[in-house]
Amino acid sequence: MDVQFLYLTTTGRKTGKPHRIEIWFVEHDKRYYITSERGRRAHWIQNIMRLPKVSFNVSNMQFEGSARILDQARDYELSALVSKLMREKYGWGDGLIVELINNSLLPK
Repeated sequence: MDVQFLYLTTTGRKTGKPHRIEIWFVEHDKRYYITSERGRRAHWIQNIMRLPKVSFNVSNMQFEGSARILDQARDYELSALVSKLMREKYGWGDGLIVELINNSLLPK
């Protein structure tokens, strides 16, 4: 069975404390993608905009990395693919897409 959720930890933009959420995700090309239904109004998105350093947990695997909000114009093809994958997995795929990048996969 597919794993349904990942757990994302951001740093609170006001408090500086860890902020953890459970969220739907898809994986593509060794990266994880999540979607904010509330767009930039979501607190976790505002946290990422302030400090993109994040940690996330998928299937009891812990990752340290960064988050990047996809630019709908520049990342059009990737955005369309992620939306399609989300619709296939969950029946829903609208919103602001965020790419989670695992630091251990980045070139040294």
